Amino acid sequence: MRKKIAQHLASKKFIKIIMETPADLSEFRERPTPRLITGLGLMILSFILGWPAIFAFSALAVWFREPLLAAVGGLFYFLSYGVFIVGAWLSRAPHYMGLLMRYSMQRILNILFFASKEN
Repeated sequence: MRKKIAQHLASKKFIKIIMETPADLSEFRERPTPRLITGLGLMILSFILGWPAIFAFSALAVWFREPLLAAVGGLFYFLSYGVFIVGAWLSRAPHYMGLLMRYSMQRILNILFFASKEN
């Protein structure tokens, strides 16, 4: 079964490209730039803004029996979502995630291919 999966994947163009051009993780060893640090800080700030605000405003809505207070918590959540998106953009999160996923796929495929060759 593993051999058939490996043969099927080996015929795919995307898999061939991944295996022919190895991922270089040297970017993770470099000193973080101020842009990266700012982006990560904004992403952390979004978590600090979002979930406690939702909890606090929901608790206040129950306490005062005023459901619109929970809606204010929702507005804070959308604000924190915007802060997260800006932080992800600043820190180049899609680039780093793509690099990490490519490296992971290479490792998984190497294990799969080498294990299928042994059997």
